[in-house]
Amino acid sequence: MTVQPPTQFTPPQPVPDQVAFDRGELSVILALYGRMVAAGEWRDYAMSFLRDMAVFSVFRRAAEFPLYRIEKRPKFRARQGMYSVVGMDGQILKRGHDLPTVLRVLERKLIRPVE
Repeated sequence: MTVQPPTQFTPPQPVPDQVAFDRGELSVILALYGRMVAAGEWRDYAMSFLRDMAVFSVFRRAAEFPLYRIEKRPKFRARQGMYSVVGMDGQILKRGHDLPTVLRVLERKLIRPVE
């Protein structure tokens, strides 16, 4: 009969109660939001922190559907990238691993021809 030492038990990693934007991510998003408000494109925003994703929604007026949603889904970190910009119709406009790169799709809306 062979005696073996007990197997080390490692407790599972705690599941976060909610996903949130960190300070750096929020800084990048709010800088874009400020420029779009100054240009008169956006007027209001809302943030939602859920169990599997964090959402920053942008509105033209407070009483309508969001124009765009900036989503952070850590579950997609290893695949397509955890950041995405979703349009009003639910279509994903851009997805990637780097938030400033993903937000460039919205900055193009600021560029207008000078008359």
